[in-house]
Formats: sequence, structure tokens, C-alpha cells
Amino acid sequence: MKITPEHVGKRLDIFLAEVEGITRSAAQKLISGEFVTVNDQIPAKNYKLRNGDEVECEFPEPVPADAIPQDLPIDIVYEDTDLLIVNKPKGMVVHPAPGNPDGTLVNALLWHVRDLSGINGVIRPGIVHRIDKDTSGLLIVAKNDAAHLALAEQIKEHSFEREYRAILVGNLRDDRGIVDAPIGRSPRDRKKMAIAANGRPARTHYEVLERFNGYCYVRLVLETGRTHQIRVHMSSLGHPVFGDEVYGANHTPFERQSAISGQCLHAKVIGFRHPTTGEFMRFDSELPDYFEKILGKLRENQEI
Repeated sequence: MKITPEHVGKRLDIFLAEVEGITRSAAQKLISGEFVTVNDQIPAKNYKLRNGDEVECEFPEPVPADAIPQDLPIDIVYEDTDLLIVNKPKGMVVHPAPGNPDGTLVNALLWHVRDLSGINGVIRPGIVHRIDKDTSGLLIVAKNDAAHLALAEQIKEHSFEREYRAILVGNLRDDRGIVDAPIGRSPRDRKKMAIAANGRPARTHYEVLERFNGYCYVRLVLETGRTHQIRVHMSSLGHPVFGDEVYGANHTPFERQSAISGQCLHAKVIGFRHPTTGEFMRFDSELPDYFEKILGKLRENQEI
């Protein structure tokens, strides 16, 4: 929403209450929960609007009141007193939400780890960033609030390294490039994201590693971390991620025969400065079996 002269000087929480039809206290909770941005920045509750400000508001889905510990297997690849690195399997949800009240990574973490950062509350303890249910790969979890804040700041300033691998449908025209297109809620389906002029800035770097007959294997580096960023950006180029049920639309015969659930996307590398020591740490994970199987078939030019 672009602010026009009649709203200049009005408090943000009052403005949101008026335009969204909610109470002022609900508006303040949205702001304090970082569901509201002004010019792509998290504002104060008492922020006063200026002419030309861009206000973006997302309404969180209702979530269970608490998350319970569950003895679920998780692959912890590194752990110290401040953080841990988890290699999340494909199909596991990161935190409880409607439709997935338990069986999540958070439920498993609460069982295996004594202390987690409380910044994101009882539903998302320790979760600094997340990856989609049907995306596999590396995720960092904070054990205390100081570590959480330091890591979140690195993500905000784009010094946190996040590198993915994906198989795309079709072949990208260029061997490498950058998709620089803002992402926001789809006006047609609020459960989906889309390229939107009034969305939040989003940049994805890509490099083609291998080309096949009708597909390509790519390296992707996130400069920003918007919801579904890679999937939306690749789909916008006309080359959706292999197996993507949301942004892929018409699947090829090879996709339909592959028998995988969800997209072929893996968070392979994360790199960051340790929040206490300042040492740069980088973790690289192997491609999971489902991913290697599809690559093998493509290399053999066979169908699954």
C-alpha cells in the first residue's frame, strides 16, 4: 500500500486498524511480530507515516498454542553452545502450523536440544530462517537470543551465505544471471507468492551446472530470503523447479513418472560468522538420494 497525502503523519498502528478493519492492539501485535514493513524495513509501533511510504502487511495463519517435544530422528551436522546446523529431510515441516500441528522439526528440536532461543516464541523456538516442507537441506537454529539476533542481522545485511541446487524444467537461455524482481502475496491466491510491483525486494543469482534434454541442473544463491523466492523466480523465467506442485502447473511426463513429492530443491550450503567467536563457518551437504536419482536418469537420458 502506497501512502498518499491524506494519511501523512498518522501513526502506523492507527492506519492499519482503519484500512484492515482490525483493532489497534491487533495492529500493534502485527507490527511487533514483524508482519508489517514500511519501505522494506521493520518499523516501530509508533511510526508516523510519510508521503510515498510503502506499507506491506501479512496476516499470519493461526497456529497451535504450543509446540510439544517429540522423539523424532533429525540429522544434526554441527552443534555448540550457541547454535546447531540441521540437515532437514524433504517432507518435514519446520514449525507447527494449521494442518501440521506436530511431527515438525521444532517438535524434534525440543526433544533433542535442551535450550533454544525464545525470540520467535513457543511455536518457532530457535528458528532463524526456514525452508519449505518439500525442500531438503541445511538450516541454522539458535540456542540463545544473542546468537539469534546476531544471525538474523547477518541475514538482513545479506552476509549470510545460502546456496541451493535445483533441477529446472526446460533450459535457461543464459548460463548465469540474476533475477531481480520483488515478491509479494499473489492477488489471486493469498496462499501463493508472486512477482509484485509493490512486493519486497528479492534477488536470486543462478548458474547452470549441467544441461539435459529438456531440463537443467542449477546452482542458486540467495541475496534475499523471501517466501518461496527461488520457486517464484524460476517460474517467472518459464523454468519452474522440477516437481513444484504450486508454481510448476503443467508437469512433463518425466516429472509425472518421477514419483517424487514436491519440488527438487536442496539447500546445499550455508555460511556465516559465528555469533560469539566471529569465525566464518561454512557447511556443505550432500545431495539427497531422491535428487541424485533424478540427476542420474537425466544423465542417462532415461525416464524414471
